[in-house]
Order: sequence, then C-alpha cells, then structure tokens
Amino acid sequence: MQKLLILSLGVALAAMAFASPLRAADKPNVVILLSDDQRWDDYSFLGHEAIQTPNIDRLAEGSLVYERGYVPTSLCRPSLASLFTGQYPHQNGIVGNDPRENKRTNEGRQVLVERFMKNPRLAEILGKHGYVSFQSGKWWEGHNSSGGFTEGMSHGDVKKGGRHGDIGLTIGRKTMQPVIDFIDKSVEADKPFFLWYAPMMPHLPHNPPERILKKYTAEGRSINVAKYYAMCDWWDETCGVVLDHLDKKKVADNTIVIYLCDNGWIQRSDEGGGAVGGPRGKRSVYDGGTRTPIMIRWPGHVKPRTDKSDLASSIDVVPTILDAVGIETDYDFPGVNLLDPAEVTSRKAIFGEIYAHDIPNYHHPELGLYYRWVIDGEWKLIVPTGQEEGEYGPMKPALFHVASDPEEEKNVIADHPEIAEKLQKELDAWWNPKT
Repeated sequence: MQKLLILSLGVALAAMAFASPLRAADKPNVVILLSDDQRWDDYSFLGHEAIQTPNIDRLAEGSLVYERGYVPTSLCRPSLASLFTGQYPHQNGIVGNDPRENKRTNEGRQVLVERFMKNPRLAEILGKHGYVSFQSGKWWEGHNSSGGFTEGMSHGDVKKGGRHGDIGLTIGRKTMQPVIDFIDKSVEADKPFFLWYAPMMPHLPHNPPERILKKYTAEGRSINVAKYYAMCDWWDETCGVVLDHLDKKKVADNTIVIYLCDNGWIQRSDEGGGAVGGPRGKRSVYDGGTRTPIMIRWPGHVKPRTDKSDLASSIDVVPTILDAVGIETDYDFPGVNLLDPAEVTSRKAIFGEIYAHDIPNYHHPELGLYYRWVIDGEWKLIVPTGQEEGEYGPMKPALFHVASDPEEEKNVIADHPEIAEKLQKELDAWWNPKT
C-alpha cells in the first residue's frame, strides 16, 4: 500500500510538473536585432574610418562574431523571409518584394502572405513551446500574426498603408516604447520572450537627427554620405536602448541576442534620396549586397570570439536558435547550428540566389532568377541566367578569389577553370532550376 501511495504521488507530481506553465527561467529569451540596408563593414568595430557604433561594438565584444556572414539574397523581403523561415527563397516562395500582378492591392499581396504561411515560421514554432513574441519594424507578410507573433505592430492592410511594416516602421525613428513595454510585460509575467526588432534603419529616408548629423558633416564629405553615416549611428543608438533595457530588467544573462543585416548598401556621394545601394550594393550578387556580420551573444553559454574564416548564413539563424532553446521539430532546415563548431567547419560552402524585384510566378522561382552564387573557402562563383542586363552582377560566369579580392574586381575564371568547374558542381547539387 505504501509503495502504491508513493507511486501515485510520483505520477501526480509528474503530471503537475508537465501541466505547469513555462517560466522565463526555463528557456532563454531571444532577441533579433536586424539592420536594414547597411554595408557589412560600416561599423567602428570593423574598422570604419568615420562611423561610430559604440553599442554594436559592445555587443560584438560579448558575442561570437562571424565576420564572413551572408544573406542568400540581397533584397529585403526575400531576405527577411529566409531569415524567418530558415528556408532559401526558392524553397519558401518569397523571391521578390512584390507580385508582378496586382501588387498594390490586398488581394495581390495576400497570395504571397498565404504562401509564406506554409513555411516553418520562427515565432510560431517558439509560441508552440510557451514563448510570447513581439514584431516591430520591417514586416512584409501582412498582419504580424501571419508570422505567429503573439503581439506586434504591423497590420498589413494595403488600404491603410500596409506594405512592408506600416505602423511597425515607427519603431526606432519615432519611438522605442512598444519594445520597452513588451519586455517589461514579459518579465512581469515571467514568460520567455522573442523580440523581432527590425526598424527600417539605416534604410532610406536618410533623415537622422541634426544632433547626430553634425558629427558626420565635414568639409569634402558629401551631405548624402554624411546622412548615411549618421543613420548608421542612429541605428546603433536604438540598439543600445534595447540592450540597456535587457540589463535594466536583469534578463540579459538569460537572453540570446542575434545581430545581422538584411542586405548591403553602398552610399555614393552623387546619390541622395533615390539611391538603391547599387550597382554593387543592395540587390547585387556581390558581397556589397549579400555580406553581413552575424553575431550571437549568450552570456555564460557562448564564449565571445571573432571568427574571421568560417562561413555563416542567415539561413543558419533558425536552426541555431531552436537548438539553443532545446526545441526539436520535423522540419528539414538547410542551415547549420552556428554554435556547433563541428557543424560550421564541416560545411563545404554557402549559397545564394538573386531575383527580380517583382515576382513573375512564385510557383516557378526560376522565372525571376538573375543569379546563383556559391562561396567555398576563399573562392566565389557567380552564375548568371542572362535574364537581366548586368546591373547587379556579371553577364557571364565569374570566379573571384575573395580572400585577396574582397571587392570582386578581378574575374579569374580563365585562370582557374578547374575551381570554377568544382564550384559549379556544388552549386548545381544545391539547386539547379533546370532540373
């Protein structure tokens, strides 16, 4: 009888433990800080001669920093969708910013939102395991709930100005209060939280506060360049607000902070409000469009260091987070866990794809495909489809030794045909739209 009572008590206690709600201490919080239209080395910690980023520098000091980080595509919507789903654009169906037909209507855009929702979505996965979540800033996929967020700022209604974040785009430039309030509420409720902080910064419009612009206004420097530099500074300042509030609420040690940018940018002195970061920045197949530092801070779990050689991709962010918080899924993510050195070093190459701005047919991503690219070690191969006129990359296959030629100025494919052939095989094994 005594054994039966002990057994019954054990079963009851186990059931109570299983039924108890998830508490903040049970899982680490997750914060993604997502820059928007910023070149990969436009930070003071990476040696920029003018731009000051003290808060991001501080984050880097406490992080695992992959200097050779990349996004698979250099346009905001498909880049964000890949980051959020852990899938390449040709897999998740979001290969451009807008559908070619009816792109300024709710009906036209809803087609893509519905396609997006068929993918694994980070906030939804975390929500199923007890996380509360908040969307702020850039968000293309309709209402914030389409990503599985429990709360958010963007409504996604085209008739009310919804397209790529709407009300959410006030974060950073006009206010930080919604983010502060969400963190406060989550801590008060003792719930693990996921924060998507993706303000449209330093993205156009380049309208920094005068107090910051004054720091970068200098004789011989274009006002357009000065404004962009100041925007990078302003973005850094808002990151500091988030990081400082994690410290204030005493949750920084139990929070995974991941930093990266959606795509690159090159601010030229002769371009102002109409600049698109080209021809070697945003939308391009070159590193100026696709490269970004990827940083992971998790005090007590991730040893701070800078990795200058291994390759990292935004495709890796979802599996890295899920492994870190202990969530298993049935999804077959193509990325690796960036906190597992064996996985990172064993990966041969990373890949990417560049598309037209407007999507001809999301069922057939190859119809809007401009370029595929692969980086293996010190080498990068770019393969064009011939569908565009060379504005965002080479017209013929090009091979670059990015270790010695980081700006990809010298095509050496004629000198190393055997390397180009090897990389072409790797690229086709990853995804060949002709097969």
